[in-house]
Amino acid sequence: MLIEMLAAAAGEAPKNAFGFAEALEQGGVIAYATVVILGIMSFGSFFILFTKLFEQQKVLSQGAKVRETFWRAGSMKEGANKLEKNTAYRQIVDDGLKAQEEHAKLTDPVDAHDWLHGSLSRSEAAINAKLAGGLPFLATVGATSPFIGLFGTVIGIYRALIKIGIAGQASIDQVAGPVGEALIMTALGLGVAVPAVLAYNWLQARNKLIAAQLSAFSTDVLGYMASNGAVVPATKAPAAPAAKPAAPAAAPIKK
Repeated sequence: MLIEMLAAAAGEAPKNAFGFAEALEQGGVIAYATVVILGIMSFGSFFILFTKLFEQQKVLSQGAKVRETFWRAGSMKEGANKLEKNTAYRQIVDDGLKAQEEHAKLTDPVDAHDWLHGSLSRSEAAINAKLAGGLPFLATVGATSPFIGLFGTVIGIYRALIKIGIAGQASIDQVAGPVGEALIMTALGLGVAVPAVLAYNWLQARNKLIAAQLSAFSTDVLGYMASNGAVVPATKAPAAPAAKPAAPAAAPIKK
């Protein structure tokens, strides 16, 4: 007691023997491996979340631009030139134009509508598959990380039971380390799983919205091509510029 008081007076705080680092040291290779695996899963989950959000937002922004400007073009090729290259909506238009050109080269008679519809459907499927890339990893992390944390928990409880069996009695200082390690592993597993599941559900919902918009645009492109430009979806008229206020009339000159 006297030594602790003197140490406190000297400003030296007693070392905590049951911290996070100490728990990992007691867990050994298994504890460190579990933390490293969960850390990789967490980093991968957040990396996929932010990259997919950027990719989705780009498609959504282009969709708004298409509804405003694309259908006001004089032709499909002219409208395609207004879209950015290597983007989802540009890919659908380019695939539709390519299918229209290839249909004239077919030796076996195939209905133009069916040929265009199949080509546009393949284009949509390719875009949706690209947008869904990375989501299986999030689903895997959300499903497996709690069990990886549980594995570390089981090992920690096992180590605590071994210490109790060797000592013949359960004292707090003997089991606090292994039990603390077990609880930390459980918390880490849940901390990795919950954000991954939330990110997966959120990105999946946004992908469904994008898929619906792409499907509607593909249908409009098919109708435009099948009717030789006669069927055009309704677009909002551009906002008219605000009228300038009339200049005030000059006051009459008094004689």
